[in-house]
Amino acid sequence: QVHLVESGGGVVQAGGSLRLSCAASGRTFSSYAMGWFRQAPGKEREFVAAITWSGGSTYYADSIKGRFTISRDNAKNTVYLQMNSLKPEDTAVYYCAARGSIVVVTTVHGWSYWGQGTQVTVSS
Repeated sequence: QVHLVESGGGVVQAGGSLRLSCAASGRTFSSYAMGWFRQAPGKEREFVAAITWSGGSTYYADSIKGRFTISRDNAKNTVYLQMNSLKPEDTAVYYCAARGSIVVVTTVHGWSYWGQGTQVTVSS
């Protein structure tokens, strides 16, 4: 069982930066692939980024590639999403997710555990 709690959301102007954190409970955090998803009002939840259990491989949605960076610190049971050059279209609730597999998938239903989400609002 993994419990996830996101933090770091807020309101930022276009072009600004935010860093999201996701703290995980459980002794087996290092064995889980971790991901970030987002959901804008009236839209479906979509994949943003993911990282393998070791941190050796990362995956990004085309819409944020080059602007966002996912990382993890297994000693702190925490995964991060550094978001730079933010755009108004990045406005959404951002969710952290965990998957008990060495295989990373970009579909929502492939992830077993979810946080409660943190709001990111980018003003123009």
